[in-house]
Amino acid sequence: MFGFRSSVKKVAGLLLVGLMASGVAAQAQVTRRTRRESSANRKARIARTTAETYDHRYEVAGGGGYMRFKAGSSLQKSNEVTFWGSGTYFLNPKLGIIGEVRGAYGNAKIGNNLGSPVTLPFNPQISEYPFLGGVAYRVYAKEKVAVTVTGEGGAALGKFDGGAKGFQSKDIGVWQDATKPAFALGANFDYNFYPNIAFRVSPTYVGTFFRLDPLDLTHGPQSTIQNNFGVNVGLVYRFGKIK
Repeated sequence: MFGFRSSVKKVAGLLLVGLMASGVAAQAQVTRRTRRESSANRKARIARTTAETYDHRYEVAGGGGYMRFKAGSSLQKSNEVTFWGSGTYFLNPKLGIIGEVRGAYGNAKIGNNLGSPVTLPFNPQISEYPFLGGVAYRVYAKEKVAVTVTGEGGAALGKFDGGAKGFQSKDIGVWQDATKPAFALGANFDYNFYPNIAFRVSPTYVGTFFRLDPLDLTHGPQSTIQNNFGVNVGLVYRFGKIK
């Protein structure tokens, strides 16, 4: 009698241990499946956000920046504060057509122009306004970060002796006021806050073709191209959909 009861207890104990083990295994399997589903959902969400971000048809952007500009053939380069605004029409998620206007303001370093017959007690204000158009191509596009290279051409309006208090460009060695061809190369580094809003940093090169006044026989030589480098920062807003 006692032997039968002992056997029953042993069997019951074994069954209980088996049930507990199978429950733990089932719970672990469910946990693993849940984790796999969470990872898959995360990847799907990232893919949806990325597609939504770069499926916008239009992009407008603007901000400010800094540029080093050579204001005359024999002058040192000047530090300039810049502004910029652009609009881009995307033909597909990678390739877009861009139009842009820029402005730059600084002071020509006349004090370093030792060959000038005129000595000024100040450095006159100068400014340039490039109007550009070209192409933009995304070379890297992820959920939070994108990199786009740009190439643009157009014309730049230059004003160089308006702040010289009556002196002309030929007197102080700055470029002659004129509208000349210009081009720009750059790269846009975007950090996306949302699919339609981003922060942008853009290292840029701007080539201009300003020249000295033909009557300027003191300064020289005549320049063929000015190689100017700078960086722009600002915000980007995207809207519309590529169909």
